[in-house]
Amino acid sequence: MSDPAVVLDDLRSESDELDQLVGELSPGQWASPTPAAGWSVAHQIAHLAWTDRAALIAVTDPEGFAAEVEKALVAPDSFVDEGAEAGAALPPAALLARWRQGRERLQQALREAPAGSRFPWYGPPMSAASMATARLMETWAHGQDVSDALGVVRPPTARLAHVAWLGVRTRDFAFGVHGLTPPAEPFRVELTGPDGQLWTYGPEDAVQSVTGPALDLCLLVTQRAHRADLSLRADGADADRWLDIAQAFAGPPGKGRAARGGDA
Repeated sequence: MSDPAVVLDDLRSESDELDQLVGELSPGQWASPTPAAGWSVAHQIAHLAWTDRAALIAVTDPEGFAAEVEKALVAPDSFVDEGAEAGAALPPAALLARWRQGRERLQQALREAPAGSRFPWYGPPMSAASMATARLMETWAHGQDVSDALGVVRPPTARLAHVAWLGVRTRDFAFGVHGLTPPAEPFRVELTGPDGQLWTYGPEDAVQSVTGPALDLCLLVTQRAHRADLSLRADGADADRWLDIAQAFAGPPGKGRAARGGDA
C-alpha cells in the first residue's frame, strides 16, 4: 500500500458509495439509531467529517494538530462523542455539505503531499498512503453502521483489501493497547476475498495462522461484529487471542459489539 494515489482513488469510491446511500435520506432517516449506542446516522457522518478535519490539520498544520491531541488528552473518554454530537446537531444538508467539502480537501492535501511525508496522528505518525488507508477503513466501518441502521446490505468490494491489510498490520498495536506483549513471530493470515481470490499475509511457514473470509476479518478489526458471529479460524494460542482483541483503529480498546446471541 505504498502508492497513496491507489488508496486515495479507492477512498473516494468508498466515500461516494456511502454518499449515495445517505444523500437522499429524509430527516427521520438521518435520526435513525445505528448499532453504536447513542449514535444516529447523522452522528456517523458527523464523525467522518470531524475525523477528516482532524486529518487535514495533521497534514497541513502539524503544530496545530498538537493542540487537537491536547484536547483529546483532556477528555479522552468524550472528545470523539462530542465531535459527533456537534456535527449531528446540524441540519442534514449542512452536515452533508461539510462532509463532502472536508473529504475533498483532505484528498487534495494528501495527493499534493511531498513523497516520504509523515503526519502526526492520535497513534503513530502516518504516511500519506497510511493516512488514506485509515480514512478508508473508517469510512467503510461507519458506512457499515449506516447500512445496518437502514437495513441495507452492501456487497463487499475489493476495497476491503486495504482494511484487511490495516487489520493485519495493527496486530501488535492491538496487543499493546491491551497491556499485552505482542507475539514475537508474525502470523500467516489467509483470507478469501469477495471474488474468491486468496489474500495472504505473513510467511507461509508461520507456526500460527488465521483463515477465513476477508469480510469477516474486516468486520472484526473494525469491531463491527463479534467474533462468535464470524467464520474466522485461529490456529495457535496467540492467534486465538488476537481475534479477541483485534482493532484497526487508533486509541484505547474499543467496546466492540455483542454477539447476536447476546453473549459478549
